[in-house]
Amino acid sequence: MNHKDHISQPSAPQAIYTCPMHPEIKRDTPGMCPECGMNLIPIKKKKDATDHAARDKHTGHSTAVFLKKFWVCLVLTIPVVLYAGIVEKIFKWSPPDFSGSAYLPLVFGSIVFFYGGWVFLAGARREIQARLPGMMTLVGIAISAAYLWSVYAVWARTEGLFWELTTLITIMLLGHWLEMRAVSGAQGALKELSKLLPDTAEVIKNGKTEIIPLADLRAGDTVLARPGAKIPADGNVIAGESDVNESMVTGESRLVSKKENDSVIAGTVNGDGALKIRVTTIGEKTFLAGVMRLVAEAQVSKSRLQVLSDRAALYLTIVAVVGGFITFMAWLFSGAALGFAVARLVAVLVIACPHALGLAVPLVASISTTKAAQNGFLVKQRLALEAARSIDIVLFDKTGTLTKGEFGVVEIWPVSGHTKDEVLGLAAALDAVSEHPIARAVVLKAQERGLSLKELKKFEALKGKGVRALVDEKEVMVGGPVLLDNIGMHIPDELSRPVQAAGEKGQTIIFVLKAQAVWGAIALADIIRAESLEAIQVLKTIGVKTAMITGDSEDVAKWVSQELGIQEYFARVLPHQKSDRVKELQMRNKKVAMVGDGINDAPALTQADLGIAIGAGTNVAIESAGIILVRNDPRDIAKIIKLSRMTYSKMIQNLFWATGYNIFALPLAAGVLAFKGILLEPALAAVFMSASTIIVAVNALLLRRQKI
Repeated sequence: MNHKDHISQPSAPQAIYTCPMHPEIKRDTPGMCPECGMNLIPIKKKKDATDHAARDKHTGHSTAVFLKKFWVCLVLTIPVVLYAGIVEKIFKWSPPDFSGSAYLPLVFGSIVFFYGGWVFLAGARREIQARLPGMMTLVGIAISAAYLWSVYAVWARTEGLFWELTTLITIMLLGHWLEMRAVSGAQGALKELSKLLPDTAEVIKNGKTEIIPLADLRAGDTVLARPGAKIPADGNVIAGESDVNESMVTGESRLVSKKENDSVIAGTVNGDGALKIRVTTIGEKTFLAGVMRLVAEAQVSKSRLQVLSDRAALYLTIVAVVGGFITFMAWLFSGAALGFAVARLVAVLVIACPHALGLAVPLVASISTTKAAQNGFLVKQRLALEAARSIDIVLFDKTGTLTKGEFGVVEIWPVSGHTKDEVLGLAAALDAVSEHPIARAVVLKAQERGLSLKELKKFEALKGKGVRALVDEKEVMVGGPVLLDNIGMHIPDELSRPVQAAGEKGQTIIFVLKAQAVWGAIALADIIRAESLEAIQVLKTIGVKTAMITGDSEDVAKWVSQELGIQEYFARVLPHQKSDRVKELQMRNKKVAMVGDGINDAPALTQADLGIAIGAGTNVAIESAGIILVRNDPRDIAKIIKLSRMTYSKMIQNLFWATGYNIFALPLAAGVLAFKGILLEPALAAVFMSASTIIVAVNALLLRRQKI
């Protein structure tokens, strides 16, 4: 048992899905084969335990098996070609003649057919049983027709197709091996994520450290993360300080400072300091396990283009079978030899194999899903990522998205004769004993400025007004405008203008008084994230409008919108009214992306064309959003849209490469230019088909190198 056993997968339907080419691969959900990229087909679910063992079996050996089959078939194909007469025709060279040499193509061709071609025949049978004819069906029919005709031709003493058959199978094996190599490089999302976890954990028990397998770790254990080591489980720091590299799970390249009570994520890499961590979650409840579930769900979900390509692949299969039959009959009725007609049938079936078409979209989607996770956002549904490319306007929830959702000091105004530090120091001294959000913000600002707080005497809370205490034997009071009204004091003239301007922005104002005199005022507001302005500007540069929705007052909404350059805002909106504002934008024929925290924004996230939950942190189980941002960084919104556009562009390119060549190749395979001596032989048809698939796979892999 290892750490991968802890990772839960999406719930299993009633059917088991397998690959026509790799029957040893079995999954509980539809999707793509991790070895060759073919669509998995449903089969009857077995009840015995061996089926479950096979389902999780590592299948990396399949690539090597195809390579081995290729070399064996290549060696056997050489003498078949030499004794087929084609070498004598081209090079005027005759192979050695011996007793039984006429049957050498039959013997070696039969071995190649059953040894190398059996995977195609078995795959064809499974496709037909699942009523999903595709690549295996076409190849199976093609090689069976060529083989049966060639066996007949031996006894009828006419020309067979053994050299075409063996070269076709050999090239198909080579092409498929190359495809599998390319595809395997794109199918690494879950494998790469699972590699983030270490195999062992260093647990502290009774004051001593002990290295145990990760599978033996339990919630509540205390583990030691040494400098440079991977953190083995989600937990909270109980001792030590260090900078942690979280880029592998959040996409954030900067190191994140961790100290006592801070949370850490399994799989992240500790920096230079040692950390003692109390394990909070293990196994399927960890953040990384949640990420893997989302990636797995996204990889088995389908985009609209994939549904279209699947349908096109089915139609292409039907066209190939019907077209091959028509080609075969047409040549027979025209008086051509039976062997020639069979060769045309085989060429048509091979050239039309929809393998590339089946790979075109899901391969790109799989890579984009991985790329998204590497950049700090998780795609729950591929349809959500596909929808992002056509978004017209992004509607941001203000609190917690564009702002931090917590008070912060934005300005300090001292009266003449006093300094900002004096005003802030007095306010912080009184607020240090309070848990009010405004008080915490004042104390935090004083700590940032390195101010030492003076001792208090006779502290008193003035309900609804502020606080009062003695500092240096003099009375100090801190509170809002109500405090001034209550004691009959007025705002000093030098403070009236900035205080009034701050009030118009919806900022909270507190006054600091000492010895019955106003020393200054402090303005506080919900802090705008430093990255929010950049996020809005980037969205504008890519042609996407922005809007903001908030439950705050008109003044606050107007101020935040002006600060960030947002074109439109909705103020005083209750949580249940947010979805109505989304509908309002949609009624203007706008494609709307709603960005919120995924809790009270759930109805709006669901109503929007694209729901994005921001700041998910370690909670990746947000049901209402199609895409989840791991970080509290609105700049990632533009990344989503850019990745969506890049993904769509790659899909279109691949669909072109997968189908475009058929326009020219199918007529050539059928023999429309035979009167000019131009024929597409079955072996060459296999080269074109394999080349198309490899081009599609390589083109998809190029998406990895593109920056978003």
